[in-house]
Amino acid sequence: MHKSIIKARVFASLALIILTLSFTFPMIAFHGTLNKIDAGKKDEISSFSKTVWNLYNQGRYKSISTPKEAHNNLDEMITSASEIGVASLPIWAVSLEAPNYPKEAFPQGIPVYFHFDGYSGEVHEMNTINHYVGMDPMWIGGTIEREIGIYALLALSLGMIFFIAYNKKVFNYILLVPASLPLLFIADYSYWLYWFGHNLHDWGAFKIKPFMPTVFGDGKIAQFTTHSYPTIGFYLIVAIGLLSLLAFFAKQKALKEMNQ
Repeated sequence: MHKSIIKARVFASLALIILTLSFTFPMIAFHGTLNKIDAGKKDEISSFSKTVWNLYNQGRYKSISTPKEAHNNLDEMITSASEIGVASLPIWAVSLEAPNYPKEAFPQGIPVYFHFDGYSGEVHEMNTINHYVGMDPMWIGGTIEREIGIYALLALSLGMIFFIAYNKKVFNYILLVPASLPLLFIADYSYWLYWFGHNLHDWGAFKIKPFMPTVFGDGKIAQFTTHSYPTIGFYLIVAIGLLSLLAFFAKQKALKEMNQ
């Protein structure tokens, strides 16, 4: 077997493993669970979903109002009516600071985390702040992306498996999709930030002009200081992207040399 074929398969396999463990697997395991919680159907949540959520939430941010005994325990989170986020790894983190949220009580400000399939963090509090300035609640944005995310990642995973298993040129170009994941996420994230900032409503107690929220870095909105930075999930999709590019070029090289 051509050495570059072996390299391509190794790179693609590593990318697939990262994608699966970080996003696809927890998304599948937790799929539909929040809907059951909202509907009061706690008994219908499988022990598998609970175990996966408990595992993936180790070390993650918990609301200051969440009882310590409920941390990393989905049953206790539901019982205490604590704010529950999705299980997959967060990709981007945004936090707000304001005088009415003192550091002593809110050491991390009001943080929310963006995932492929939803949110985590102080989502309710962030929506309250959004309402204050006439902005829609977070769940309004990215509805289609969240709905199809799990199926898109499953399809992408299948394509990567075909790339690993077969040496046909058509499967090679599939790797350009995971290679572009970081750019696709930033583009979609930026679009929705623009949409939220330019579709303000009159209900806001504090009137502000349409604006573009900060995509990356620190910013200012009214009396709020904002921080917007990538977190662990983004670095992992960058790794997936780089590995996918390496796999793509290695396979391209091998196919070219094999056809000479």
